[in-house]
Amino acid sequence: MNNQILIILGIAIAVIILVFSGVFYIVPEGQQVIITQFGKPIGQPHTTSGLKIKTPFIQKVDRFDKRILEWDGREKEVTTKDKRFIWLDTTARWRISDALKFFQSLKTEENAQSRLDDIINSASRDLVTGQKLVEVVRNTNDIRQATEDLEEGEQNTEQIEVIEVGRRKIAQMILEKAQQNLSEEFGIEIVDVQIKRINYVDQVRQKVFLRMISERQRIASKYKSEGEGEAADIEGQADKELQRIQSEAYKTAEQIKGQADAEAIQIYAEAHSKDPEFYAFTKTLETYQKTIGETENTKLFLTTDSDLYKYLKKP
Repeated sequence: MNNQILIILGIAIAVIILVFSGVFYIVPEGQQVIITQFGKPIGQPHTTSGLKIKTPFIQKVDRFDKRILEWDGREKEVTTKDKRFIWLDTTARWRISDALKFFQSLKTEENAQSRLDDIINSASRDLVTGQKLVEVVRNTNDIRQATEDLEEGEQNTEQIEVIEVGRRKIAQMILEKAQQNLSEEFGIEIVDVQIKRINYVDQVRQKVFLRMISERQRIASKYKSEGEGEAADIEGQADKELQRIQSEAYKTAEQIKGQADAEAIQIYAEAHSKDPEFYAFTKTLETYQKTIGETENTKLFLTTDSDLYKYLKKP
């Protein structure tokens, strides 16, 4: 019994010694390991995850990420082929493709980031400098935006430039040139390079803004002028329609009045034919009323032989 306890205890002590002496180590997912002995790499990198064994005390574990890593460059001022001064900001994704070469040449990810700064910035500056600004901004010739109609006689001196390379192709060219400069001695693979941001330098930006404002004002003035012309046309049409309606209404009213006068004359004629003397009497009374009126202190002077006086002098 005592021997079994001693054996178990001895095994436990041995395991503890092995663990704390660094015999075992773990390679997690997403990492790769280089084993070094007195600073020199031993064997090939361990890229598979799991529990590993090394010589204790004299061997050391150097871990490297095998996932895709981020590189974000500093904004830099460059000049395009058409002499436009811009700020260029690029970003890239890279990974350690060969941990052994990476360890032998760069040692750490910080050194790799510094090396990428020099290589990618240099490649992007060289390629952007050799292209026009429009090539760096646009990808294709498909311009999906409203174009303004020109006034009669106005000439369009600013033609849309044709894209021969494009922004996406330039980014691919930067990637290829940067990867070529890295060669195979660093154990690094650049997965992707993108132009993150482009902007004018401060001196040019103000001029561009003023030009944009002037262009928008010109377009707004054009729309305003067209609107005023359209409004004047609508008002003219409305006035013309109003005059037509009033003319037709006046014509209809005159026709109705004419018909009424004709009917009145016909009635008077029929009345006169039935009793001419009574008709003459009533018309004379109407004439008295229209002549004298209802106003007080009205005086009417008639001769005894006046036709108006004949009904007044007869009994």
